Amino acid sequence: MGVSLSVWLYSREDDSSPSSSSAFPLLAVSTSSRLAVTLNSSPVAPADSRSHWSSVHRSPHFLLSDCKQEVTRSPVELSSDGVRAEEGVKSGLHVWEVLWSPDHRGSHAVMGVCTRRGPLQASGYNVLIGGDSQSWGWELKTNQLWHAGQSLGLYPGKKRRCHSEAVQDFRTKSSTSLGTKVAQTPLLIPERVLLVLDADAGTLGFVVDGSFLGVAFQGLPRGEELFPAVSSVRGGASIRLRYLNGATRDPPALMALCGLSIRQFLGQQRQNQIGKLPLPPRLQHYLLSSQ
Repeated sequence: MGVSLSVWLYSREDDSSPSSSSAFPLLAVSTSSRLAVTLNSSPVAPADSRSHWSSVHRSPHFLLSDCKQEVTRSPVELSSDGVRAEEGVKSGLHVWEVLWSPDHRGSHAVMGVCTRRGPLQASGYNVLIGGDSQSWGWELKTNQLWHAGQSLGLYPGKKRRCHSEAVQDFRTKSSTSLGTKVAQTPLLIPERVLLVLDADAGTLGFVVDGSFLGVAFQGLPRGEELFPAVSSVRGGASIRLRYLNGATRDPPALMALCGLSIRQFLGQQRQNQIGKLPLPPRLQHYLLSSQ
């Protein structure tokens, strides 16, 4: 069966997914098998309590939806307002989805994590998540990382190709190096961003357009409860949270790794061909249910 599967896959290698105009795949870094399996696993139910914003630990200027998965900032002037998730984590690898339209961000739009002691409201317009020693934040408009009230530089890096160059290189797949330049303008971060917290390693990173952009922060306090958090100064900003999946410290199961390899080889454009694989129906069902 393994030989038949290999022949089937490699005979269709030319059917790879088409190129994308996004620059983020060029900025991606390799992931551990633990993270790769987690990112490619089926998400938990949307109603999971880990998808809830806190009804208590939020600025009074953030209005909470009935489902607790969305907050909307009131049009208040000269105020920086934050909210954190209802549940935090002390161990394991965890992935949350944050939906925040670029049109509803304005300045000082930050996402990251905080401890229980992180402030969630302040006067004036400031970076709130990342503005103190109890929080770590990524400011989306400027791409800057913030902790303890200081900018730690750009993420996903201080130097990167300009977007137009990256797209051109991606489309032509030229072997000639275009070199690196300091970006003239920050990268536009799309609506959907995945927040990746490895509480065991004490690291925080982000996934954009399906690409893991690497570790943004390291040295986060281990064993202390950490919460996904956002802060905003824009009236009408609506932000949704959803917990997708997590993993323990244990290495992934062999079946999960094999399924991941097959799905990665197929690519996004050929996922609908899983039913044609030379595999027993039960294995085909496993691959389909794990998407």
